[in-house]
Amino acid sequence: MRLVVGLGNPGKKYKKNRHNVGFAFLDSYLKKLDLKFKRRTKYDFLISDDVIFIKPKTYMNRSGNAVISVLTKYRIDEILIITDDIHLPLGEVRIKKKGGNGGHNGLKSIADALGSTEFGRIRIGVGSPEEKDLSNYVLADFSKKEISTLNVVFDLLDILLKSYQNSDFDQMISKYSKYKKSYSEKILESQDR
Repeated sequence: MRLVVGLGNPGKKYKKNRHNVGFAFLDSYLKKLDLKFKRRTKYDFLISDDVIFIKPKTYMNRSGNAVISVLTKYRIDEILIITDDIHLPLGEVRIKKKGGNGGHNGLKSIADALGSTEFGRIRIGVGSPEEKDLSNYVLADFSKKEISTLNVVFDLLDILLKSYQNSDFDQMISKYSKYKKSYSEKILESQDR
């Protein structure tokens, strides 16, 4: 079984925050498939085919607690994290098989809990703050214009996640490899063929 984790903070207060783009994408993706999350203490989850999707309810800085909780219940062969990234322009998408946390507390919590950085990530650009206060920026809501951009990006991310569900991380990254273009451009090109 494979695990897909959308990162964010639980509760209405955070729903439209930049930091919650992982939650927002999973909600959008699964709604289109007419699937709904079930609740557990540490995470909301849904199992479809051989993939378990979760949204941690442990808050961003303790995301690793939710991931470990899943690992105690299920045999997980592969983990894919969907997260925001302030180092990418709004809507740009990057896929990595492993790597550092880039200052992201959710990724840090998961890496610390697993004792490893060997997990895949889909990073969704939310842009960089003009001001120095990073916390205020990531916990601020997207504007209507930004949400409109994200809706287009989410349609493109649907293709990535479907590819992942139907194959695995290596095949997904091979098919949508960056080659000096954003994944969004690569996905659009592949749809034209």
